[in-house]
Amino acid sequence: MGMANLQRMAQQMQHEMQRIQTELESTNVDGSAGGGVVTATVTGKQELISVTIDPAAVDPSDVEMLQDLIVAAVNDALRSSRELAEQKMAAVTGGLQLPGF
Repeated sequence: MGMANLQRMAQQMQHEMQRIQTELESTNVDGSAGGGVVTATVTGKQELISVTIDPAAVDPSDVEMLQDLIVAAVNDALRSSRELAEQKMAAVTGGLQLPGF
């Protein structure tokens, strides 16, 4: 394989990675906790954009439980977002783990 082919392939991979990153920015992923009483939505770039709490989950005498549910829902959404990004990038990189992506 010649140097020109390698350079062309690298440029194609870079273009595809940029396309996927743009796609991830506009993709939303949900996570939930407590059987869905708390849901969190993040972008494919792992930015939290919303948290929804079922009023039934609000118990003034147990604020700690609600806080735990929120943390769990956000972590669930972030985990799903990272998995989505890894799947999309693996299609371009052939499973090669690249730092920062």
